[in-house]
Amino acid sequence: MFSIEAIMSTSLVTMPPSATLAEARTQMQEHRIHHLPVTDGDSLVGLVTLTNVLAATDSFLRDDKHRIHANDILVDEVMVKDVATVDVNASLRQAALFLEKHQIGCLPVMSDGQLVGIITETDFVAVAINLLEQLESEEPYEDDFDDPDVA
Repeated sequence: MFSIEAIMSTSLVTMPPSATLAEARTQMQEHRIHHLPVTDGDSLVGLVTLTNVLAATDSFLRDDKHRIHANDILVDEVMVKDVATVDVNASLRQAALFLEKHQIGCLPVMSDGQLVGIITETDFVAVAINLLEQLESEEPYEDDFDDPDVA
């Protein structure tokens, strides 16, 4: 069966707490991701999400004098600091239930205190698709139920 290690992303894009929201937004756009672990050296110190970035940057409807620019806000100021994580050996089912219960989009994956990956809602959608395809391949086709004598 599937494990966290089998479906997590290991090509991590991380940010230091001193990065700006503009830099975080650029990385998210370039890599087509919504979650950036924030690291200080080898330590996970936070998580910044696309929601954090959008909520922290001021509306473009304000005039320039009162607008807050993404270059003026540090990741450290808006990141989630109490980050829920999951151990690489934990149950995939438990990780999915945790995401659902707490309505969060990702869990950084840890092994011996080190960040080794990230598992997101998208990863679970891929698992669901795979399982649905397996179920569909085992189901008889509708044509199998047709009576050849009925027109």
